Amino acid sequence: MTPEHKNIQEKMKSFRWRYIALPVAIFPISLTLAGYFYHLLPAEVAYHFKDGLPDKWMSRGAILAWLLVPQFFLTLLAGIIAWGMTKLSARFQQPMSRWTEILLSLMGNMVALPQIILGFAMLDIFSYNSYQIHLLSLWVFALMVMAMGAVILGIYFAFAMRQVWGISRGKIQKIIKE
Repeated sequence: MTPEHKNIQEKMKSFRWRYIALPVAIFPISLTLAGYFYHLLPAEVAYHFKDGLPDKWMSRGAILAWLLVPQFFLTLLAGIIAWGMTKLSARFQQPMSRWTEILLSLMGNMVALPQIILGFAMLDIFSYNSYQIHLLSLWVFALMVMAMGAVILGIYFAFAMRQVWGISRGKIQKIIKE
């Protein structure tokens, strides 16, 4: 192994849990909510509402499966994305920069947005069936979460464009000086 190759390997980073911190945190919160509400739920749980009144029901076990299995798979997807991108970077021997790490964190943690919406839907279903209280309209909550995600993506995009513009401007100034 050449010293240059060794230096590149030292600069490369492996998978970090912070790349998927939000999805990994949301999954146990969902499990905890399900565990807390399970004994409060009736045998038949209302899960669909029209004009604030229930119009579709499902068994307690089935509704838990329909709400928790996607949470698990979204957490798994976040892990696969982050792990795959770090392995792909190592395969092509690309050293990790600060922006690469930020991008990996953003990609892995962005999966938390649908998890948050699904978790809210679960909490609303549990709240209605346990206490006959709706928290907030699901579509309003989903719009708020998507808007938050768009703002975060916009901020990262602005920083990335600013960095690219700074690099491009520096190259142009170097060419002018020559």
